[in-house]
Order: sequence, then C-alpha cells, then structure tokens
Amino acid sequence: MVRDVADLFDLTADTLAGLERMGEKSARNIITALDKAKVNPLDKLINGLGIRMVGAQTARLLAQEVGDIADLYAMNAETLEGIASIGPRVAESIRMYFDRKENRGLIERLRGVGVKCAGTPRPRETAPLRGKIFVLTGALSGLSREEARALIEQRGGTVSSSVSKKTDYVVAGSEAGSKLDKARLLGVTVIDEKEFMEMVG
Repeated sequence: MVRDVADLFDLTADTLAGLERMGEKSARNIITALDKAKVNPLDKLINGLGIRMVGAQTARLLAQEVGDIADLYAMNAETLEGIASIGPRVAESIRMYFDRKENRGLIERLRGVGVKCAGTPRPRETAPLRGKIFVLTGALSGLSREEARALIEQRGGTVSSSVSKKTDYVVAGSEAGSKLDKARLLGVTVIDEKEFMEMVG
C-alpha cells in the first residue's frame, strides 16, 4: 500500500481500518495526523526528506531562503554556501539530492496531495539578532537549550550545532566542552548566560 512517503497521503480511514490489528479509532488518528502533517512549516518537510547532512537547523535556514521548495531545484552550490552554517560538503549534498529527478518527482507528488511547500517568512529586517549565528554549549541555569534557541530565533538569529568562522557568538554555560575550546581557537566571541540574557532582552 505504501511504497514511499507520498503514498501515505493517499490512505483513507476505511482502508486502514481493514488492516489486521487496526481499529476504526486508530485509523482515524493516523489520518488526522497525516492531515496535520500537510500544513507543517517547510523546514519540517525538508528535514523529513532525509537529505544527507541536513538536520533540523539547516532545514530551517533553507526554508527561510526560498519562496517555495522548488527554488532549491536549481540553487547552485555557491549560493547555498552563502547561507549561514552551510559549508561545501553540505551544499554538495543538497545539490545531489535535488539534482535527482526522482526526488523532485516525490516532492511534486507531495505538493499534489496538499503538503505545504511554501517557504518560511524571514525574520523582519528590524529583528535585533538578524543574521547573527549562535552556538550553545554547556548547561544554562535559567532556561533550557530549546528555550534559548527560541529566544534567538524569535529575534532573527540562527543557532548552529557547530562552531566555525561564520559563528558570531558562543553562549557558554556550565561544563562547556570542546565547542568552547574551538571558539577560543577561532577567535569567536564567547558570552556567558548573563550577557546572553542582556542581549536578548
């Protein structure tokens, strides 16, 4: 019944309810979940495609750079490398994925069943952290890692999982590890939790 992810959206509650160990309630729950998945932000779709070396954070960055996922079909490696936190290897992986006709066909089938393919609006121009790249390391006492990420993204910044020359700030909590060492080696600005909270207001 299902050969690839697009086939999931052709399923019906009646079809599922006829399967062994699948009741009507379970079937309806699955269809409801699939309907909700259709309207997820574009970054969820990009992340779910399974592109090598593209995780949730890179997917968010890509979604902000396009008006529609189809824009990635022809975006060259040089343009991709101009996006924060995307280096040559990741850019090559993205290009390899979207250069394959069968992958573009899968995306267009998903579009055909109503899956959202429109890009994610960029942060407004006045966002205080717009264009700034942060790396979080160590434990923060006043908020969780996800809360810190939300504060940064709400203000237009992005959070990367690794330190590079493109990184603007490393937020170092207690027991910060190798990311702190790499930041110092590269001369990246390191701030503590107090400085971070002052920065995000």
